[in-house]
Amino acid sequence: MQSFCRETGGSKGNRLVRFPFAFGGFGVIIYSWNVNGYRAVIKKNFRDWLDGCGGDVVMLQETKAHPDQLAPEEREPDSYANHYWNWSRKKKGYSGVACFANPEPLAVTIGLPDARFQGEGRVLHLEYPDFHLFNIYFPNGQMGDDRLAFKMGFYDAFLDHAQALRKTKPIVVGGDFNTAHCEIDLKNPKANAERSGFLPEERAWIDRFIAHGYVDTFRLFEDGPGHYSWWSYRFNARQNNAGWRIDYFFVSEELRPKVVRAWIEPEVPGSDHCPIGVEIDTH
Repeated sequence: MQSFCRETGGSKGNRLVRFPFAFGGFGVIIYSWNVNGYRAVIKKNFRDWLDGCGGDVVMLQETKAHPDQLAPEEREPDSYANHYWNWSRKKKGYSGVACFANPEPLAVTIGLPDARFQGEGRVLHLEYPDFHLFNIYFPNGQMGDDRLAFKMGFYDAFLDHAQALRKTKPIVVGGDFNTAHCEIDLKNPKANAERSGFLPEERAWIDRFIAHGYVDTFRLFEDGPGHYSWWSYRFNARQNNAGWRIDYFFVSEELRPKVVRAWIEPEVPGSDHCPIGVEIDTH
């Protein structure tokens, strides 16, 4: 299989609701952020960031919260008109994703169609007139061979689903992919070559994803090293910028000309991940 790294040193899911649609301005700004616990990040100036980020859609991963555990203003921040949650039904305080959106989607679906990968609160799918938008917290494979197999199966199930939906309109997917694609995407590639998150089979799946016509939007604008979205809490990793780029926005190839910019915000604290963003021209 061709490598796309730059060399540098069952069920049909659960349809929730159908809405009218409106985008403002000349495009859409979408953010993704693994907050590593929503109840924790809201105590760390999260609302200041949320209210000031300028995002039309903000997608969160690893929320680790059931909406009933949150106050109304936490569950439905008033700077966004629409609020969607998918939490883990299998384990309390685990996984979970949320979306806050001002443009109302045509429809919202939780989960993947494959029943094997439902119940952990990993997927929100917002359908807009111009594209399908996915917020996904992809599984971590570090807990053992079973979870690595689950992760790889999840990857394949998502790709199959995206390819089917792509027949109707383009795809945008953002979230924590839990894999660094290329050596340039982490500080210490050789030391992590046998660790889940940088295994050959995980990296090869991203090659396969790209070969199917999906574009890593950040690499459209930045091909240099040292740009990461996750840092361990240990060894002063963030201060030393010893990180991994495992959070991405991909778009299907037909949207490539519409990508205005893509970026990472490493200066934003509150989690071991930082926010990432993409702007897509919708006109």
